[in-house]
Amino acid sequence: MNAEEFRVRGKEMVDYIADYLDSVHQRRVFPDIEPGYLSQMLPKQAPDQPEPWEDIMGDVERVIMPGVVHWQHPGFHAYFPAGNSFPSIMADMLSDGIGCVGFSWAASPACTELETTVLDWLGKMLTLPKEFLFEESGGRGGGVLQGSASECILVALLAARANVLRHLRQENPTEEDGHFLGRMVAYCSKQAHSSMEKAAMIACVQIRQLPTDDEFSLRGNTLKEAIENDREAGLIPIFVGATVGTTASCAFDNLHEIGLVCNKADIWLHVDGAYAGSACVCPEFRHLIDGVEYASSFNINPNKWLLVNFDCSCMWVQHSALIRDTFNVDPLYLQHKKTGSCIDYRHWGIPLSRRFRSLKLWFVIRSYGVSGLQEYIRRHCKLAKKFEYLVKQDSRFELMGKVTLGLVCFRMIGPNKFSEALLHTINDSGKLHMVPSSLNGKYMIRFAICAENATEADITYAWRVIQQFADSILHRSDAGDEHRLEQPGPNGEVVHSKDMNVIKLQKLEVSTDTVIIEEGAPYCSVSELMTGRFRGRTGKLRQTQSLHIW
Repeated sequence: MNAEEFRVRGKEMVDYIADYLDSVHQRRVFPDIEPGYLSQMLPKQAPDQPEPWEDIMGDVERVIMPGVVHWQHPGFHAYFPAGNSFPSIMADMLSDGIGCVGFSWAASPACTELETTVLDWLGKMLTLPKEFLFEESGGRGGGVLQGSASECILVALLAARANVLRHLRQENPTEEDGHFLGRMVAYCSKQAHSSMEKAAMIACVQIRQLPTDDEFSLRGNTLKEAIENDREAGLIPIFVGATVGTTASCAFDNLHEIGLVCNKADIWLHVDGAYAGSACVCPEFRHLIDGVEYASSFNINPNKWLLVNFDCSCMWVQHSALIRDTFNVDPLYLQHKKTGSCIDYRHWGIPLSRRFRSLKLWFVIRSYGVSGLQEYIRRHCKLAKKFEYLVKQDSRFELMGKVTLGLVCFRMIGPNKFSEALLHTINDSGKLHMVPSSLNGKYMIRFAICAENATEADITYAWRVIQQFADSILHRSDAGDEHRLEQPGPNGEVVHSKDMNVIKLQKLEVSTDTVIIEEGAPYCSVSELMTGRFRGRTGKLRQTQSLHIW
């Protein structure tokens, strides 16, 4: 492809992306495919000769789109938002076009200096203490872009470990590092993201997952007791990972209490604000990170809730020298004459190669302005409150945890299998997509506001879908019927069987009026019916939605 063809195809691609986002609501939000579908649609070997561009783009719709989960769909309410906006997309286009690898100032000065500037911008938008800002701290602190929140947590933990090791070596010059590494301990709450546990695995550090209070918040006294017990046992506490906006329920650890404990115990505190941290650009939500002044490091993900495409995780540190000393490997071929007088971000994390990620953050902040980003977050929070209100109006459901920002956790009142069946049927329908979580042993459904331009109509539609499927699951022919197989027919009617523990299926006939299930030889267990795994046993069953039993 030469420059002239690129001009043509590039404009076509912009049109394709714009059309896709404009019409994404017309697609199934979750694909109706089985694992391995793609290998059946593609050749077993790469093409020997160049293929026409038209064929490649034709295969995007034929092969790729059938297997895409549409994260920008108004019916996508799983996980957390996947940041996306036209300014961000265009910034990534420019970054890819420039094609620089900005591992040092000398490798691309603009890449380095824009990153420093926009991290200071965003830090001020969040009202972070001046110790986290490059300019206001005199270069002692500052921000850096990492690939993900998981990477931020790992970098912080490795820096904490290295810092403690340096002190222990000075105090015990004859001891090997292994003497200390096996005794090091990190702490987080049981509600913390799995990346905390994974970081500890990589760093070969023990981790304590501590219990939370009634609001699923880690408290200072719980942490203090754990640290004291471990020190009495001869262990070495080195790191605490606190969370603002947990993945399970958007709960908030008590940063002030935890910070005081860490400050007194001289332990590195990292605050993970991957999702909820972005909300602090709104003054009314800034209190959610009160206590961050005690933290050694802090991260948020603009690629979740600030309309920036993945990957873009912002990490701030109060003492950047502790990060640089941990990751500083300085071969001659990477040195340059400005070394020491400028930032080289290759010393601030694990990878050497770094993309020009700051461009998309710069484009988005300038295109929306602080006020535009605040309005976007406030609208999402308002929509979450709308959904919370709808849940409260239906006595068949209960809320789980507080609705503070853009996440609502709810469940059907009754056994966990009710909510589990509800979620499976909804996801299988392709109308909505949500994911589960659990609090205190209760299975619940997470409803996150994700689409940039989500509206009240989208929320109302989602709730109607949820209610319709709940109607199907809870339909009873009489009050004593607790074990029943149900399936909505093509016109919304329900048929059911009263078998108790095993449902025997011989054949399934589909007519315009109803779905008929006859008993017979082949059978599937209750657990198979609940998960829908039996659907692959016969092509006939593929004509229907999942069947459910309780």
